[in-house]
Amino acid sequence: MVKLIHVFQTPLALGGRSWTVEAWGQSQEDGRWEGWLVFVPADGSLPLATPRETTQSNRAALEYWALGLEPIYLEGAFARAVARAA
Repeated sequence: MVKLIHVFQTPLALGGRSWTVEAWGQSQEDGRWEGWLVFVPADGSLPLATPRETTQSNRAALEYWALGLEPIYLEGAFARAVARAA
């Protein structure tokens, strides 16, 4: 089941727009969790999602990963999300 893991409180200004960044995850059959990022535009247009960014041993580890992400990582992830949508 897909779960919202974390919402970053500070919006990012990228590509001339403001984006709220969300970390999402899903448990796998072996108990590990995959995680990816979703960029939600403030203007209400369609969000952009990255491919899988990480696989962690459990949900708590995925939450820890998400909480440690810095803005520079999010900028790179945004570029991956844009490329994926193209």
